[in-house]
Amino acid sequence: MITSYFPKYVAPFALFVLSVGALDTFIAAVYEHAVILPNRTETPVSEEEALLLMSKNIDVLEKAVKLAATQGAHIIVTPEDGIYGWVFTRETIYPYLEDIPHPEVNWIPCTDPQRFGYAPVQVRLSCLAKDNSIYVVANIGDKKPCNASDPKCPPDGRYQYNTDVVFDSQGKLVARYHKYNLFAPEVQFDFPKDSEVVTFDTPFGKFGIFTCFDIFSHDPAVVMVNKFQVDSILYPTAWYNTLPLLSAVPFHSAWARAMGVNLLSANTHNTSMHMTGSGIYAPEAVKVYHYDMETESGQLMLSELKSRPRSAPTFPAPVDWSAYATGIQPFLSEQLDFPGMIYFDEFTFTELKRNAGSYTVCQKDLCCHLTYKMSEKRTDEVYALGAFDGLHTVEGQYYLQVSRDGRLQSRSGAPLPILVMALYGRVFEKDPPRLGQGPGKLQ
Repeated sequence: MITSYFPKYVAPFALFVLSVGALDTFIAAVYEHAVILPNRTETPVSEEEALLLMSKNIDVLEKAVKLAATQGAHIIVTPEDGIYGWVFTRETIYPYLEDIPHPEVNWIPCTDPQRFGYAPVQVRLSCLAKDNSIYVVANIGDKKPCNASDPKCPPDGRYQYNTDVVFDSQGKLVARYHKYNLFAPEVQFDFPKDSEVVTFDTPFGKFGIFTCFDIFSHDPAVVMVNKFQVDSILYPTAWYNTLPLLSAVPFHSAWARAMGVNLLSANTHNTSMHMTGSGIYAPEAVKVYHYDMETESGQLMLSELKSRPRSAPTFPAPVDWSAYATGIQPFLSEQLDFPGMIYFDEFTFTELKRNAGSYTVCQKDLCCHLTYKMSEKRTDEVYALGAFDGLHTVEGQYYLQVSRDGRLQSRSGAPLPILVMALYGRVFEKDPPRLGQGPGKLQ
């Protein structure tokens, strides 16, 4: 079942903007998909059986695409792993892969389906885009042959890539992105040799695209925004929420605000794996989001966004967080610090024992300061202030400061009890080398 959320005030506007060449705003859609997963197997299935499973998922995505198009959407983003799932080895993923050409070949699969061999998934996605006059963003798998002349060629003679594709409203392939920062369990895919920055222009702004775990790294995510000046990011993801720090909606909305871009985030939906949390985020506001651990239904979301947010008068002004943070003096109070683990990282904590107070907790070069007041101090609850400054080493290696040079402030109180608030920062210069390369830096 597909349900949708769309602000009613936008609908009349959609009829107007479709007739304009360069658009000041556009209608974005993301779909959180409850993926139909294959049976776990140690041996590869046939191409026919793989296509049958993928067709079932595309059938669901097709309904979302058509519904989004009828509501005026110009582009729709679907999730990472949204067409075949994730229960694979390197061998068992192979029947699901297609050879995806570079967009420079100027190809519309829907009208020229045999040009690059067997490509039923690309053909169908292209036709979905063309028939509904909408940009379609999907995540599939690419395969590329290699041989002994390539010293990095895998023993089975092929590269396999986690791949995002974008088809424009005419059905043409306009973007192909190979995920650069694979999550540790993604043993079915290869790391690309180099980080590629994939962008493309539309009548409604300049877009960039990357996938899930890429958002933690400098390349290509930060490079894409800072160097290539994109307006909007397309973000297929398969994100499982790990509280208290790695919840999809606050993490992704904060990234969009910090980087000053629109972010169209489409997550998979699987409550048993804590996978939910999709949204459409602008630099100045969360436009719409979905977080549902109760049902197993997919969810379509739509919202109006500014095509070029940096030129809008509402674009947030830059804040010198370093000047603010370095001007804070530590609070002196009687406290007993203690260690504690969050997602395999050892934090330094101090308990907030009183109804109100000011505390400082430090770890290495990082100090966090807190002034607070509780409306109620219950005996069955414990709140603590913590800091972490170090290299995270489980399911990836990346340097964190939770957090420095930042500020959270509640001006008018919160409508619901606060369970956790965090400043989550990355220090790219302290990341370990990746695949024989140094830490990512903007060239």
